[in-house]
Amino acid sequence: MTRRILLVAHTQRAEAIEAAQTVAEALTGHGLVLRLCSDDAAALALSDHIDGSMLETSNDDQTLAKDCELAVVIGGDGTILRAAELTREHLTPILGVNLGHVGFLAEAESEDIAIMIDAIVRRRYSVEERLTVDVTVYKGKQVVSTTWALNEASVEKAARERMLELVVEIDGRPLSRWGCDGVVCATPTGSTAYNFSAGGPVVWPGVEALLLVPLSAHALFARPMVVAPTSVLAVEVLERNEGFGVLWCDGRRTVDLPPGARIEVRRGRRPVRLARLHQAPFTDRLVAKFGLSVEGWRGAAERKRGSHQ
Repeated sequence: MTRRILLVAHTQRAEAIEAAQTVAEALTGHGLVLRLCSDDAAALALSDHIDGSMLETSNDDQTLAKDCELAVVIGGDGTILRAAELTREHLTPILGVNLGHVGFLAEAESEDIAIMIDAIVRRRYSVEERLTVDVTVYKGKQVVSTTWALNEASVEKAARERMLELVVEIDGRPLSRWGCDGVVCATPTGSTAYNFSAGGPVVWPGVEALLLVPLSAHALFARPMVVAPTSVLAVEVLERNEGFGVLWCDGRRTVDLPPGARIEVRRGRRPVRLARLHQAPFTDRLVAKFGLSVEGWRGAAERKRGSHQ
């Protein structure tokens, strides 16, 4: 049976192109067929080095990941979010190689490529599911847009000089009205992204929950909140607003929000699946990605040994 791997790369960066070429030559050398979008294939010039029978290209984003065992992504979190758009409907696991800055969604660093290739060839990786959110925008009773997010859906002001007047609702009941820069509705996966920058809590990926964080809200009660995964969050853009707001999903997809728009955010019908090479605790990932100091830590096992000496 043919094994297919979707390859997605940040083709505007020289180091990503070089890494993608290395990965492509190694995987096809082991008999795996690579599928790429046509633009990526042209940018990587793989046909100059790889037998054409081992390459498949397509311009159809809807079916690009179909029948692929895995999506290997070379770049930063932005490139992984692009891959999530291609893979989510087909539940194709994503294995990211970080060539960006923090790279929370990536599993491997550039120096781990040889280990990653061996794991793919031998199918020595695990897969975990990450909660997503589905987002619906209404104007009156009419649905004007539907979209989704892996990290967050944020409602923000479109004009820098004006605040946005919003009412926030949770589970069909109004919570508060805010004059603010916006509101972030995040997933646990997105808790280390925009949510983190906005002062929201870091939530371990194994926790099923939705997060809501106001942005610079002028109100007595404007605290970050964590609600049940079954909750429905709603944000209403009040009619009194003089200008538009804007909905951003994962920083990639936007919807203009006129006064009177209503945005509903709920748990997504499909997760995004991430491939893992290691079973390292999320705490270790936080320490490594943020460069946190743990100097002086001895741990329970070390303290126990010390007590018997």
